[in-house]
Amino acid sequence: MARYRDPVCKLCRREGQKLFLKGSRCYGKNCSIDKRAYAPGQHGQARKKLSEYGLQLRAKQKAKRFYGVLEGQFYKYFEKAIKMQGKTGTNLLQVLESRLDNVAYRLGYGNSRAQARQIVLHKHILVNGKSVNIPSYLVQPGDVISIREKSLGIPGVKAILEETGSKVVPPWLDYDKNTKVGKMLKYPEREEIDLEVAEHLIVELYSK
Repeated sequence: MARYRDPVCKLCRREGQKLFLKGSRCYGKNCSIDKRAYAPGQHGQARKKLSEYGLQLRAKQKAKRFYGVLEGQFYKYFEKAIKMQGKTGTNLLQVLESRLDNVAYRLGYGNSRAQARQIVLHKHILVNGKSVNIPSYLVQPGDVISIREKSLGIPGVKAILEETGSKVVPPWLDYDKNTKVGKMLKYPEREEIDLEVAEHLIVELYSK
């Protein structure tokens, strides 16, 4: 499975905002963007005026990095969004939000999407009672997501659930903190997605 393997903190610095790629570190004093709030590289502190294409590219890169997907897969999601009813930009974000690794992260099965992705890959997650180890699996409204019973006794998994126990679950998901079972109620509305991006710029970029 192809994935980004280089340091992720510089991605937040490049986009000029926290993308919460390092879990709990993003909330502490060691967050890189709090220390160096400028783009990485020799010319990172230089002020640059972005062109129209530059703005569109930055919007796309920000969304890709936020959800941890690469270009080929991201474009496939865009093609899927075009075929759906409604605004293409909103559809795209809804598809990305419905990825199993993202849903697992939203439910508190990981401190970051990368950690939630590992939880999925290691077969700790059940969807409707069946093991699913594909992070890109698209969860549907009505699907029930849970931790495998045997996995609840694993120290690493227990530690993650304890650390994320106070996490606020978005309104489009339901979560029982006692049973550690979640359910997707519906696709999220745009205002329920906490990504600060102008998704119409992504649509404009791919529509050229």
